[in-house]
Amino acid sequence: MTAADLVTMPRLGSPITTDNGRFAVYSVTSTDAKTLKRTPAYYVLDLQTDGASPVKIDLGGTASSLSFGGDNFLYFLSDRTPGGEGPHPVANRLWRAALEADGNVTGPMLVGEWKSASPDGYTLSPDASKVAVWTQMPRDCATFACEEGGNADEPNQGAGRLYEWDAGFVRHWDHWKTPGEFNRVFVFDIKGGEVSGPGTPVDGKDPETGITANTPTMPFGGGEDVAFAPDGSGVYFTARIADKNEPTSTDLDIYWSDLSGAAPIELTAANTAHDSSPTPSPDGKYLAYLAMERPGYESDQMAIMLRNVKSGKVRALTRDFDRSFGSIAWSADSKSLIATAYDTLDVPAFKVDAKTGQITKLDLIAGYEAHIGNVIPLPQGGMLFTRDSIGAPAELYMASAGQQARPLTDVATSRVGKLASTVTTRFSFPGAGGDEVWGQITKPENYKGFIPAILYIHGGPQGSFNDSWSSRWNPRVLASQGYAVISVDFHGSAGYGQAFKDAINQDWGGKPLEDLQKGLAAALALDNQIDGGRACAMGASYGGYMVNWIAGKWPDRFSCLIQHDGLFDMRSFYYATEELWFPRWDFGGSYTDVPENYEKWNPVNHVDKWQTPMLVVTGEKDFRVPYTQGIQSFTALQERGIPSQLLVFPDENHWVLGAKNSLQWHNTVFDWLDYWLNSEVDAVSDKAPLNEQ
Repeated sequence: MTAADLVTMPRLGSPITTDNGRFAVYSVTSTDAKTLKRTPAYYVLDLQTDGASPVKIDLGGTASSLSFGGDNFLYFLSDRTPGGEGPHPVANRLWRAALEADGNVTGPMLVGEWKSASPDGYTLSPDASKVAVWTQMPRDCATFACEEGGNADEPNQGAGRLYEWDAGFVRHWDHWKTPGEFNRVFVFDIKGGEVSGPGTPVDGKDPETGITANTPTMPFGGGEDVAFAPDGSGVYFTARIADKNEPTSTDLDIYWSDLSGAAPIELTAANTAHDSSPTPSPDGKYLAYLAMERPGYESDQMAIMLRNVKSGKVRALTRDFDRSFGSIAWSADSKSLIATAYDTLDVPAFKVDAKTGQITKLDLIAGYEAHIGNVIPLPQGGMLFTRDSIGAPAELYMASAGQQARPLTDVATSRVGKLASTVTTRFSFPGAGGDEVWGQITKPENYKGFIPAILYIHGGPQGSFNDSWSSRWNPRVLASQGYAVISVDFHGSAGYGQAFKDAINQDWGGKPLEDLQKGLAAALALDNQIDGGRACAMGASYGGYMVNWIAGKWPDRFSCLIQHDGLFDMRSFYYATEELWFPRWDFGGSYTDVPENYEKWNPVNHVDKWQTPMLVVTGEKDFRVPYTQGIQSFTALQERGIPSQLLVFPDENHWVLGAKNSLQWHNTVFDWLDYWLNSEVDAVSDKAPLNEQ
């Protein structure tokens, strides 16, 4: 499996279904092997006919954000014009089409357009009589197609952006914020298949009495932040207040708008921590949502909360269950929820009884559950979902009630099956403090001879290198180059309970490093084919921090290092990153408050011991770990005369997303590993491995 195989592998999109659960529509994105241009195609699948094959549908041009309305039309956004003359100058407009089981499309028909605004997304009411659309605009805009508000062009106006001291974020993730503009949601009636009226802002018509906030939340919020009541009488939405506290607060809240234009009602004011994912029950009696307890902590336990809509009473359904849920969906009968959570290298699905709170782990897949996502409970029972693993990309599955699932698609499985196979082994060992720590080894199957080792270090740090497919840090494609990829879910990782996750707090370079050291030793003891004398460590984000930490605290162990978007100097990082709640929680306060905590775990303080060759990778649009952190580490390497390379992507953020850039990233990494691990010793040598730390 080459880097090109990974980059051009077809990618399954999130499925949608008709209200009756009869049909599903999903996308498959293909990447041209020569141009590396990515193009989505859409398919309809009959879920109630055994053996039905997917049928490709032609929507007659660009289409995104597909959804079925209660009227059974297929809605989507597109930049097309009614006459098909080419892209519309304002970009996205809302369309719908009639779709038949054989893939025949009638239309598309224009539903809504706005002269000076382009929707970034939308949510339909259950009966498709209303639509909520959102985009970024000034708070004083009274209409969605705002022409009267905001920062109008002025004579002699320069290009500079002026921020006030209480403006909140000035930049976030990979975008500079435009002063005075926010993500805002407007709700419109749909009459006769067309948007009607001026629209109603859910944040309140009057900025003085309403809220100034971002909905969807930035930088990753979307349709999960906006939900209509089942009867269409109003909208639940998640908002982050945009004020001076924004960079230091994790206080997302859920609001209710009755669509009158009045100020919305804050439903979660009692909780000053995170509240999100408003999900009303189909019968309209309850509102389920996700919530954390501790303000300022972005990786606290995420529990499922249940609010009685009539009484306003709230109870925690899963607070006593020591896992953190990431998604929720109601069953059709409103009696239970289906939720997913990290759980010891897997992301399985759980059934949560809405009355008793009883939690049942669902056995949907023979063997390991791996990574289950995009769960859609079906009206007739059972569910539709996607499943991926280290072994193969996502495919669409359906499970009947009480039964294991069967695959419905073959988007990439057969293609992967034609490539050289790899094998993944799970293992556990006593880590720091004697706690059980889990890891995985992925290596070529039926490989002859000894194999160099790669220590894979995940980011977060409250994350996991679990059993899932990735288009970026993919163990299978790396193992296919002739390496044994060893990942360790060190203290701080997700899926092992909140105490284990919390254990990294103010201990960034302590227990996690001990776990990595013991985990590497355990893997080498378990598999004597792995050559511990030829080893490289690599990681991104916190994983990149740990690579920098290893360079000074474990300097003689590895033949090479790869550091991607890693933290190098905790002081300069603190004053340059955007989400300040993150370092404040993990280090016990601001740099001014507790400089000793930052300096205790600061890689820059141990540069005098650096000696290992290092490849440094960074993106100029990364505002979470600004690219200057990578430049600083490269400068340190240069000053010490250590063999090193610096790969800078001017158009990438914290992740490498572009197809051409991804191919360059992989080939650069492969060349670096090959030079330091295979240039002097044949990878298929019969020389005995050096399995000592």
